[in-house]
Amino acid sequence: MANDSLDLGQLRTFVAIADHGGFGRAATALHLSQPAVSQHVRLLERRLRQVLVEKHGRRTRFTASGERLLVEARRIIATHDEALRRLDAANLPPMVIGSTETAAEQVLPRLLTTLRDAYPGRGVRFHIDRSTQMTEAVLKGTIDLAVLLGFAGDTHGRLVGELPLHWYSAQARPLPQREQSLALVAYREPCGMRQLALRRLAEAGYRVEVAAESTSLEGVIAAARAGLGVAVLPSAGVTPHGLVRRHDLPELGGIGVHLATRRDLDDELVTTALHALEGFFDTAPVSRLAG
Repeated sequence: MANDSLDLGQLRTFVAIADHGGFGRAATALHLSQPAVSQHVRLLERRLRQVLVEKHGRRTRFTASGERLLVEARRIIATHDEALRRLDAANLPPMVIGSTETAAEQVLPRLLTTLRDAYPGRGVRFHIDRSTQMTEAVLKGTIDLAVLLGFAGDTHGRLVGELPLHWYSAQARPLPQREQSLALVAYREPCGMRQLALRRLAEAGYRVEVAAESTSLEGVIAAARAGLGVAVLPSAGVTPHGLVRRHDLPELGGIGVHLATRRDLDDELVTTALHALEGFFDTAPVSRLAG
């Protein structure tokens, strides 16, 4: 029985003739002989019972039937290659993405959307932890890539951008007099934001008491919302519910957003993640792109 299907290799040759401008250039690009390229075209013509190319002086050009096949060939190849990508992705282990909690809420959604669009069918697993533990996991290779917040020199990975640091407290909470202790709500040590807050307040003449500490973002926000003290948090323009931003305490500057990746991670995946984070900083209202 005659073969009723179109050969994918022959279709790729046909598209290469169009893309590279002739039989000879297509042969070079595909690492085939020119007679082999001509044979592929003849086999397609025989299968379709149509003339696909014709001589035009010293050159050849596609016939109307050839132009129609070119459109269909591109569609068939694209569908085939996309199906292979999905099937290959399904066999790959899930990407393990890490993030500090303070970065997860504001930065991670953009990264997740971009990676899922770029690698449809591939699973994604998340690991939310503090920067120290996340860095160790990246270096051990148990996390593929991680979004970390930290200050230059203290944080692993490539600096991608910066989020401003702001003071927050419960609604209408007045500041104490300078001779009184200022209550601070902070992450448990080690924490660069906590150290920065203590330093800035000391420079401004405040006596500081750490009234509450937590290992989680929700714990810090809940303590500040309960009126236990002021808190330092990074911001991408959204104030946490139940809190107000304070403008009567020392300026804090910003904190860097870093992308850390395991040593042998695929370059394409790293580039995709970097573009996603850069896109976030291009559109976030108060963030700043590094460099």
